[in-house]
Amino acid sequence: MRIGELSRRTGANTHQLRYYEAQGLLEADRGVNGYREYDEKAVLRVNQIRHLLNAGLSSEDIAYLLPCAVGETPELLGCPELLAAMRSRLQRLDDQMERLAQSRNALAGYIDAAGRMSNESYPPFDDAGLAPAPS
Repeated sequence: MRIGELSRRTGANTHQLRYYEAQGLLEADRGVNGYREYDEKAVLRVNQIRHLLNAGLSSEDIAYLLPCAVGETPELLGCPELLAAMRSRLQRLDDQMERLAQSRNALAGYIDAAGRMSNESYPPFDDAGLAPAPS
């Protein structure tokens, strides 16, 4: 099948499919006319890639995991290297969430403090609301 049909069958746009191919996640043969030709397995592969991307994995992570993927959702066979890679990605996500939570709490604290202050204790601001107006 050509790239347009693969796109219709998977919901991935052609730009994404070309990206998957460039990242080594998807393989295509070339016809005599130079067009990409995909086999039926490509539909399953694209669905696997999209599920793994939605799980927050990078294309590099996915390239490593795909040989262990079974089924559309996919299920991943639990080889030690695979588990270590997924645990590492989960730790990175946990770290990002912690940093975001700290940023959110700090911002909420600034908002609360500003809300308790009298308007008169702040210098007047310009129209943009970001810089004090010149005196």
